[in-house]
Amino acid sequence: SVTQVLDTSGEYCPMPVIKAKLAIDQLAAGDVLQVIATDPGSWSDFPGWANTTGNKLLEAIEEDGKYVFYFEKA
Repeated sequence: SVTQVLDTSGEYCPMPVIKAKLAIDQLAAGDVLQVIATDPGSWSDFPGWANTTGNKLLEAIEEDGKYVFYFEKA
């Protein structure tokens, strides 16, 4: 289940990743952050960010021009 939702619609790189980092830093290990983005670059940015930070990318969905990511905090 999702612990927190972060909507970065209308924002462009690097803001979605920066805001995701700030949000996930506030969560406890095992919590799930849902990030909604409209920047096409986020499709490649967020998997790399997850690998770099050690947070787990649970799922990535593209629908209706939005990119939705689910991260589990490490």
